[in-house]
Amino acid sequence: MTIEQKRFLKEFIWMNIGTIMLSIGVYFFKFPNNFSMGGVSGLSILLGKVFPALSASTYNSIINVLFLILGFLLLDKSFGFRTVYCSLLSAGLIQLFSLICPMSAPLTDQLMLELLFAVILPALGAAILFNIDASSGGTDIAAMILKKYTGLDVGTALLVSDVAIAAAALVVFDITAGLCSLLGLALKSVLVDSAIESLNRRKAFFIITSDPEHVCSYVTHTLGRGATLWQAQGAYTHEVHHVVLTVLSRRQAVTLRRHLRQVDPKAFMIVANSSEIFGKGFLRA
Repeated sequence: MTIEQKRFLKEFIWMNIGTIMLSIGVYFFKFPNNFSMGGVSGLSILLGKVFPALSASTYNSIINVLFLILGFLLLDKSFGFRTVYCSLLSAGLIQLFSLICPMSAPLTDQLMLELLFAVILPALGAAILFNIDASSGGTDIAAMILKKYTGLDVGTALLVSDVAIAAAALVVFDITAGLCSLLGLALKSVLVDSAIESLNRRKAFFIITSDPEHVCSYVTHTLGRGATLWQAQGAYTHEVHHVVLTVLSRRQAVTLRRHLRQVDPKAFMIVANSSEIFGKGFLRA
């Protein structure tokens, strides 16, 4: 199996995990509690209440399929496989859940507990998908269409629509559902960004050492990472030193710190967190 095939397989597995998490959060926690937090799921909850001939699950599937059709018609080749797959999988899973596990009431009587799961599961699922350049479709497709055919600020337009959908729960349902929907929308926006940063977080090492050969050898051969080396001079002592720059995962960072503490205790290390590192072995630009 080639490197590209392994990467695709890994991303395919993560696509499924992210979509499953998102679908579970929507069906088991958003729908029964009428948490309308924007997006297609929020709109589906409102439609299920206003037009009860169809369930929120059915409206969710219909709207997602309609957006997919619009995407095929208006976006051409820019409409990616990942979006199509995740959108269909999410709609199918929610419909499957409604058949095998009908929900007539919330799972628990703890409203805040339900709200936390309604926010956390979809937010983590969405973060996983965004991290591999995928999405669950829905309003993301609307954003692509708006971006292509209008001069609108897409981010602002989607934020306004999400707030409007969440606020509509105040009228369609009750004060509790409306306030929870607005709170959930705010928490979701923060959590998605935090989750994406956490998934991508790496440790950037600047190591000032007198034994650069050993440090570079350990980084490249034992940890399997690249390193950059340059010569420097101490401002006070004027002694010649060397600076090694490398970027590691959190686990590798702990390993390197322990190793240097044993073999090069005088090494000076500057460690910085970074979630945007592009290049071989990290994110694709």
